[in-house]
Amino acid sequence: MRTNGALTLGASLLSLLGTASAADSVTFHKDVEPILQRNCQSCHRPGQAGPMSFLTYQTTRPWAKAMKAAVATRKMPPWFADARYGHFVNDRSLKQPDIDTIAQWADSGAIEGDAKDAPVAMTWPADGWEIPPDIIVKGAEFTVPAKPKSNVIEWTYITVPSGIKEDTWVTSMEIRPSELAVTHHICIYFKPHTPDTEYNTPVWADRPRDDNGRTSAADAGLTGEGLPDSVLKGATGPEGCYVPGQFTQNYAQFHAAKLIKGGTDIVFQLHYTPIGRDVVDRPRIGFTVAKAPAQRTFITLGTSAPSDAKSFAIPPNNPNWESPPMIAEFLQDVELVSMFPHMHVRGKDMTYTLTYPSGETETLLSVPHYDFNWQLGYDVAKPIKIPKGTRMKVTAHYDNSINNKFNPDPNQTVYYGDMTWEEMMFPFFSVTVDQSQQTKKVIKIVKGREGDGA
Repeated sequence: MRTNGALTLGASLLSLLGTASAADSVTFHKDVEPILQRNCQSCHRPGQAGPMSFLTYQTTRPWAKAMKAAVATRKMPPWFADARYGHFVNDRSLKQPDIDTIAQWADSGAIEGDAKDAPVAMTWPADGWEIPPDIIVKGAEFTVPAKPKSNVIEWTYITVPSGIKEDTWVTSMEIRPSELAVTHHICIYFKPHTPDTEYNTPVWADRPRDDNGRTSAADAGLTGEGLPDSVLKGATGPEGCYVPGQFTQNYAQFHAAKLIKGGTDIVFQLHYTPIGRDVVDRPRIGFTVAKAPAQRTFITLGTSAPSDAKSFAIPPNNPNWESPPMIAEFLQDVELVSMFPHMHVRGKDMTYTLTYPSGETETLLSVPHYDFNWQLGYDVAKPIKIPKGTRMKVTAHYDNSINNKFNPDPNQTVYYGDMTWEEMMFPFFSVTVDQSQQTKKVIKIVKGREGDGA
């Protein structure tokens, strides 16, 4: 009897220990799923940039080891701002305890756990949108050919009617190409309708190029030039862009909106890269409409470093070439709300700094490891008040060496140009201004130029 009792007691203890062990283990529903909801599912769901879905255990489990490796190296979620400068509301980077949790889950067998422990499922907008739109504007279909001449499709501009009949304040804009694999960028412009407007007609400027698609020094920096006046004359913009890693500008989070005048046409600036098969892209824009006129107007500013070949020519095999800076002076009081660095595949780092009228300087954003494949906007947690007379200086470096795995040819001099194998130094930033000041010029360029795309 004592033996049986001892066995019974031992079995009970083992059972209790097993129960405690299971309760203490890291499981998908209890521990991992909340992290994925906060930091990963916005991209890792059907129709988004992530190549696999993390909405369910069944779709996530096969990627457990890869997830561990990606978060341990901080490759994922993509976030490149130096934590020493600024605080950003859209920071998706993981804290160390979250990284440890995912690693422990992967190492312990990637257990599902009890479905009762799962957080309430996120409700994502239908049809792939990040914010459910009130207005959808369809762009013209565009066929990206498998093998165009010199493997180049020049930036193409197509105008469509917005369908907006009355002055309308919008609180967000989301630009969605249907074919991400071929889309380098899509920027849009607002243009008052004119009688000579041709809808759904592709227009572009031919650039002199060699058989490899390269321009010469004499033709460097021609971005945005050579178009008929009817395309962009009178237009404002770029008002927003899609690039890999960013679809949406949400003005509402800054208590601001953007005005679209009744009868406005929308010009799509399209940059596609062929992938060896014919692809048809069907881009769309989604807007949300303000319930009341906003007190502040959201303004996107595209700026550029000097782009002529004398100023901007990256030498062969140079691992750390410094671009001439972009310097702009603010002509009125503004609140800076977002920054968006843009370079191409040799881009290495970019830094935004302010010099106030008092002489005080402040670093707003430093991106020490720029990644062309994940071009992110950095939305400040608290709007930065910038007084009239403040100067913004943006600096950047480029890696044109063999050590850059994305470099198509480290042995060539690289000039400023539209194509991915050429380069850009294009620091977008966005501000809000009091509605009474929206028609006044916001900045003047001290060094560089006002840009017209990405």
